[in-house]
Amino acid sequence: MICPCNKKGDTSVVDSRPTEDGTAIRRRRLCICGERFTTFERVQFRELTVVKKNGRKSPFDREKLSKSIYVALKKRPIDTETIEKFISKISRSMEELGQSEISSNTIGTMVMEGLKDLDPVAYVRFASVYRNFREEKDFVQFVDRIDVFKKR
Repeated sequence: MICPCNKKGDTSVVDSRPTEDGTAIRRRRLCICGERFTTFERVQFRELTVVKKNGRKSPFDREKLSKSIYVALKKRPIDTETIEKFISKISRSMEELGQSEISSNTIGTMVMEGLKDLDPVAYVRFASVYRNFREEKDFVQFVDRIDVFKKR
C-alpha cells in the first residue's frame, strides 16, 4: 500500500479488524516515514460503470462517491463510522441492482434519499449540487417542497 505522505509503498499493517457491519476490513498501517493511516478492504462483486447525463461512461469510483458525501456532511454531527456505513450501503444497493451500468441519476437519487434520513442539512447541501441550484430561489423552492425540516 502506498503511503499518502511520502508516496512510497513500504508500509506494514499494525492492526486489522472488521468494520461494525462486517462488510469491510479496516487496516491501520504504518509507513517507514512514521506516518499512520487507515485503509479499507471490501468485496467487489462486479465492475460497475456510471452512465453520465451526457451519455459518457466511466468506471464507478467509490472514492468519488465518498468525497461527495463527506463534503455534504462536513461539520455535521455524524461520526465517521456512520458515514462509512452509509457509503457501503449505497455501494451495496448499486451492486444489488444487478446491472453493470448505472446512471448517475440513479446514484444521486440513492444518496439523496439516504441523506434525507441521515441529516437534513447534508440532504439540502447534496441536492444543491446534484440538482444544480443556480439562484437563491432554487434553494427556497426545494426546501419548501420537502418536509424534512417540518418533522423536527
